[in-house]
Amino acid sequence: MLRVVSLVPSLTEAVALTVPETLVGATDYCTHPAGLTVPRVGGSKYPDLGTVLALEPDVVLMNVEENRLSDAQALRAAGVRIYQTYPQTVEDALRELGDMLAFLGVAREPAWLAAARAAWNRARGTPTPVRSVIPVWRKPWIVLGRDTFAGDVLRRLGIDNVYADDAERYPRPRLDDILERQPELIILPDEPYRFTKDDGPQHFPAISCALVSGRHLTWYGPSLAEAPALLRRQLFSR
Repeated sequence: MLRVVSLVPSLTEAVALTVPETLVGATDYCTHPAGLTVPRVGGSKYPDLGTVLALEPDVVLMNVEENRLSDAQALRAAGVRIYQTYPQTVEDALRELGDMLAFLGVAREPAWLAAARAAWNRARGTPTPVRSVIPVWRKPWIVLGRDTFAGDVLRRLGIDNVYADDAERYPRPRLDDILERQPELIILPDEPYRFTKDDGPQHFPAISCALVSGRHLTWYGPSLAEAPALLRRQLFSR
């Protein structure tokens, strides 16, 4: 049986719900499933590599965007196999999850992954896409730009990201630039930056705002099964 350390919260959840006996370590930010009791190795960006190595993993699960290249290189140099993911669309995520689980020895697609496929096959956008800006950080403002997983999630639900054609995947516009683009909707996730219901009126008083679950917007794991219905309610039931 493989010994797995996961440095990606969504992959931790996927492994813990499918082959929990393989999981021997996870980050401090791996909050799902509830009650996860494996040893913790620090954050996704700054894990304690000594602690990771002490757990004697056969493989460490990483993401190109969420984890640092230097950590992947250091673990490889120590003789640890790295399994990296980098989904930029919903299709990528579903495929990469299946490939990862097969790599870990899972013979059959788990029920949660089948449910996620079915949920996104049923997902439909709005008749007229809603011009939107999606901040993911404050001080400075950082918004979703081109070729992001979260951007594809929203596109499928009827969101027209006004920064989708930007040269950057995560542009850093000034607040006045955001306002000049005249979005109809500001979408505020509660992670990675913890936006609250007060941030909309404070910064965008004349624009409709929607507070959404950051986990369902950005995690690519079991939460994908409920993401379409939940995000649609949060986006459009105001």
